[in-house]
Amino acid sequence: MSTYDLVVIGTGPGGYVCAIRAAQLGMKVAVVEKRKTLGGTCLNIGCIPSKAILHASEMFEQAGHDFPALGVVVGKPKLDMAAFMKHKDDTVAGNVNGVAFLMKKNKIDVVFGTGTIAAAGKVNVTGEDGKVQTLDTKNIVIATGSDVATPPGVAVEFDEKTIVSSTGALSLAKVPGKLVIVGAGVIGLELGSVWKRLGAEVTVIEFLDRILPGMDGEVAKQFQRLQERQGVTFKLSSKVTAIAKSKSGASVTFEPVAGGEAVKLDADVVLVATGRRPYTDGLGLEAVGVALERGRVVIDNQFKTNVPGIYAIGDVVRGPMLAHKAEDEGMATAEIIAGQHGHVNYDVIPGVVYTTPEIAAVGKTEEELKAAGIAYNVGKFPMSANGRARAMRATDGFVKVLADAKTDKVLGVHIVGFAAGELIAEAAVLMEFGGSSEDLARTCHAHPTISESVKEAALGVEKRSIHI
Repeated sequence: MSTYDLVVIGTGPGGYVCAIRAAQLGMKVAVVEKRKTLGGTCLNIGCIPSKAILHASEMFEQAGHDFPALGVVVGKPKLDMAAFMKHKDDTVAGNVNGVAFLMKKNKIDVVFGTGTIAAAGKVNVTGEDGKVQTLDTKNIVIATGSDVATPPGVAVEFDEKTIVSSTGALSLAKVPGKLVIVGAGVIGLELGSVWKRLGAEVTVIEFLDRILPGMDGEVAKQFQRLQERQGVTFKLSSKVTAIAKSKSGASVTFEPVAGGEAVKLDADVVLVATGRRPYTDGLGLEAVGVALERGRVVIDNQFKTNVPGIYAIGDVVRGPMLAHKAEDEGMATAEIIAGQHGHVNYDVIPGVVYTTPEIAAVGKTEEELKAAGIAYNVGKFPMSANGRARAMRATDGFVKVLADAKTDKVLGVHIVGFAAGELIAEAAVLMEFGGSSEDLARTCHAHPTISESVKEAALGVEKRSIHI
């Protein structure tokens, strides 16, 4: 008889949520974690610490630039880097300790070490001391997340001080004079905005002819203008050919994608933010026959791999690399293992960029609807016409609602503006229940709130917005 009903390898948002849900359903559960702390990339070196320094840098920016217009006189702010980083570390510790508490509360065994699947039903865990213990289990869930990816064909040697990944960019010893970022995706723009607000000169180099690949084109275009207004320089359609250390810092060499002369940019710090890759190193998947495709674990619609009793979720499988997507998959997988009907609606997974202003989206972009040949109507409303936004001096951005031209079902919502990451939740709820723009437009929203912009955009689908 198996010692455990379920062993989860990895304790990021997907893994620990899966373990907790399984324990709630009466299973005997163990989790395996290679780090010394629980929570995975998200809690330790990703989502949580980045949001801590994003918020702190926003407060620094407001104190220096926005307070006077509100009649608040505090003088020129000074940055206390030690306190700045302590806030980040305290935030991480609070969340990590919270997950450890949840493991105890739900009677989940925590095994620290590197997990390897020896066979279906067996996980070997190698501790720091080299000792190996074997966990027998009925089911295994692979939830090992992702790791930093580098530009194809470019040798990158991270020292996490001068040439850094997102990990190093969270812990710089001082504000760099010049920061060059390779990649204009979510990670690069978020971390770039932190150091720009604190005084760095920021240049972003991107292979594509636009920023934020995959997001709505209008959103990306307008947001780039806002970033440029804030002082960020973009080099688009540019192929990086070399990243190297120099005597004074580092340099990035790039050339036009269409061909042309190479350009060399010197920097104090280079941040490589060209995405992430599924992390399956050391799991022993090939030996046990688990199928992979382009580095990702292949699963069916019940998160099962081709090997009975082995499941996979999160960044190691198909779909967007988002913590909340992994959480939903973790819950669904636990329920499926328990004989229930776990499900994830991949059409309603919001994405957020935590810059200033924020960007949030759920559902289809205009480009996706056009490519699919779906007729749609658009409702838009600018934040500059919202009373609360004016009162807060947060008038950058807009809300866009995309609805099916025949049925009025909402197919996508895109928001640029203050608290966009919070506002997108009502759109996700609406879409989860198949709601229409009319449903949203006729839902009473409190006044004055930023959320009224969402209602006004929904009214705009039928060209009847009130305040523009």
